[in-house]
Amino acid sequence: MTRDATQDLETRLGHRFIDRELLCRALTHPSSNSDTARNNQRLEFLGDRVLSLIIADMLIARFPDSTEGDLAPRLNALVRRDTIAEVAREIGLAGCVIMAAGEQASGGRDKPAILADACEALIAALYQDGGLEAARRFIQNLWGPRLGQMTTAPADAKSALQEWAQARK
Repeated sequence: MTRDATQDLETRLGHRFIDRELLCRALTHPSSNSDTARNNQRLEFLGDRVLSLIIADMLIARFPDSTEGDLAPRLNALVRRDTIAEVAREIGLAGCVIMAAGEQASGGRDKPAILADACEALIAALYQDGGLEAARRFIQNLWGPRLGQMTTAPADAKSALQEWAQARK
């Protein structure tokens, strides 16, 4: 990534990285570098947990009287791959991911799994570079409006099937 592209992404993120190598690693797809110390797989693992923690905290604050059963489907909807990929597209992350030419030629920049993994890795990089508050700011800015639109808990497929089966005995 060029310095201009990095600075442009940092502006969109609202965070200037102290460790630019960390940002580069977060954006490096395994097809480009199979060395796990130099690609985003380990960061993606951490970012998934940071995202879930912060979203859970946001849900508890937003819905203080809700039960765990009501909060869980909301959490699942906000941390699922398609939602994370949507956020990645929103911040223009697709053009920043470093990947092998073959992966790019096969439409890698549009694959939800690649975009979601890169976004989760980016969350981990924000967390490691700027602490929990840097990750929280990013997540609140991009997931906050989605959370605000949740007036009712989304029904998951299993619950919908159980309700349908019970109604028909």
